[in-house]
Amino acid sequence: MSYVGPDSQPPRPPRRFSGGPLTVTLAALVPTCLAGWLIYEATSGPGGNEPSRTLPSTSQSAQGSASSAKPSPSASEKDDGKGDEGDEGDGKASDEPSTTKPPKSSSRPAASGPLKGKVVVVDPGHNTGNGRHTAEINKLVNVGTHRKECDTTGTSTNNGYTEAQFTLDVSRRLRTLLEKQGATVKFTQDGDRPWGPCVDERARIGNNARADAVVSVHADGSAAGNRGFHVILPASVKSGAADTSKIVAPSRDLGERVAGTFLRATGSAPSNYVGDGTGLDVRKDLGGLNLSTVPKVFIECGNMRDAKDEALLTSGTWRQKAAQGISDGIVSFLRG
Repeated sequence: MSYVGPDSQPPRPPRRFSGGPLTVTLAALVPTCLAGWLIYEATSGPGGNEPSRTLPSTSQSAQGSASSAKPSPSASEKDDGKGDEGDEGDGKASDEPSTTKPPKSSSRPAASGPLKGKVVVVDPGHNTGNGRHTAEINKLVNVGTHRKECDTTGTSTNNGYTEAQFTLDVSRRLRTLLEKQGATVKFTQDGDRPWGPCVDERARIGNNARADAVVSVHADGSAAGNRGFHVILPASVKSGAADTSKIVAPSRDLGERVAGTFLRATGSAPSNYVGDGTGLDVRKDLGGLNLSTVPKVFIECGNMRDAKDEALLTSGTWRQKAAQGISDGIVSFLRG
């Protein structure tokens, strides 16, 4: 190895110093300076005049690492029961359509409450990604009485707020309310799928969960001037894979309770174009109802194509009331 610097120069002959007063003085000073330096080292550092330069102890380092690695509270831990937006503040942010995606509830343990041990499946209608997957959602599936499309894109307001956005927001608010009552809440989709699921799979999710109640959340797309909400109940159907004979009665009970509490919580009137003013509509063409083996209803919360209903559906404050109304109906049904 080669080195660059003074060490590469050839050694020089040693110089000889003659003894004299300077030599004697230096010889006396060296031990004195050495002793002074040793005393300085012994008294400096912690407790001396100079701050300690030692590294943090192992326990301090571990504590710092653990603190920096601690995860921040999840969205579910921060949830204040008002869904994705605040509802009782200044009224500004609450009126913007929600795009926040909270985590799924199925991984969260049920709280104690009157609904502990009860399972509720919430079905947010449609999916924001359906429009990008038309081939998949146009595929026909068997709904018992006939074959129909896997799913649809849903409707939207004239200003572009989609039914899929609305249903997911209300469903998340509903989940928070039900979990506070102790229920275990499962979703058919939580914004975590690129499209769907198909209507037959939505029914299976409720069936496989052995749900005590299932509510599918929707908003209608009727003509302007048509206003109000309505709850859709399963008709008596027995055809192929469909057999609603065991769920017609309990589903009607669930639907009537939801309709009553929804009216009370929101102040919205029953539909003026479906159900003859009762807010109830019986249908046998919906796969989500035909294929269900557990009590299930749909709720159309309003008409997105009517300007007055649109003002309600796009309000975060009103959506919280809608979730409360649906929740109250479910709680009433499950508690008998």
